[in-house]
Amino acid sequence: MIIKSFEIDKIKKTQAQFFLLYGDNQGFKNEIISLLKHEKKINADVYYEAEILKDISNFTNTILSKSFFDSEKFMIIKKSSDKIISCIEFLLEKKIDGTTLILESDILEKKSKLRTLFEKNVDLVCIPFYPDNYQTLNNIALKYFREKKISVSNETINLIIDRANGQRQFLKTELNKIENYTIDKNKLSFEEIKKITNLGSNQDIAELIDTCLNKNQNKLNNIINENILTTEDVILIIRVFLSKTKRLLRIKDNVKSEKNIDKVISSYKPPIFWKDKDIIKNQLKFWSRDEILNLINEINELEIKVKKNISQPIIILIDFLLNKAKTNNFS
Repeated sequence: MIIKSFEIDKIKKTQAQFFLLYGDNQGFKNEIISLLKHEKKINADVYYEAEILKDISNFTNTILSKSFFDSEKFMIIKKSSDKIISCIEFLLEKKIDGTTLILESDILEKKSKLRTLFEKNVDLVCIPFYPDNYQTLNNIALKYFREKKISVSNETINLIIDRANGQRQFLKTELNKIENYTIDKNKLSFEEIKKITNLGSNQDIAELIDTCLNKNQNKLNNIINENILTTEDVILIIRVFLSKTKRLLRIKDNVKSEKNIDKVISSYKPPIFWKDKDIIKNQLKFWSRDEILNLINEINELEIKVKKNISQPIIILIDFLLNKAKTNNFS
């Protein structure tokens, strides 16, 4: 059965054990997973579909077996697809008890067998997640400042949302930074917020990504050489890269129908700062729609790759960025 992501009470009350969370809003998915874990009051075991498929029997045995000390299980399968469906059907036949299984996926088409299974079966829960729009992120920010009794301007809120690159999880990160800064303050200036929410310690991560998308390999080399990237930076850079690329795709599609680049960029939500407008125009020239779609897939694969190669994630990321900035990738 389908439950909407905002129907929190229904999610809390359901007695279902199997959940499919799919769509392009990782931050919201993380919130619902945390909610379900809180309701169960147990820790989660996390798997990737690819590793399960290598030894399905071992995974199913893990679920079917119960230890004396671990009567309940909470398991998450990331990057789930139709390939896992036979495993899920097997577990459904076994009518297991005491196990909550979360399948987490990116966008699933209507023809997806996994999505169909969860939508049609009343004992399963399917929750679609769609990208947050400007209004949703704006409401989250307004609620935060209202609860904290902190006075800020609309310009400041727009800056915070822009820093978050349209991603709920990044917005929460920025708000956490602000919370740590405002222990004894009830008013923040635009300049204070600008410093607090700066994504990079030496140079903005957003500039690093924009330089790559602008195919400026020399400048990209300089930025990389002038900054000391840490392992913790890698995933953040990848997520910002993915967010900016998805935004570029949406703008590309809007320009195709609107035929007016300036109008599309000016009306985009969340608002695009004036200094970024020419940067985006430049990127639209360099990347075709098909190339942007391919890049989105490659960035998703890059995240999986760096998580599997924990000994050299920085090298993998830098090689990827420099490769994408090559001028021979022009459309």
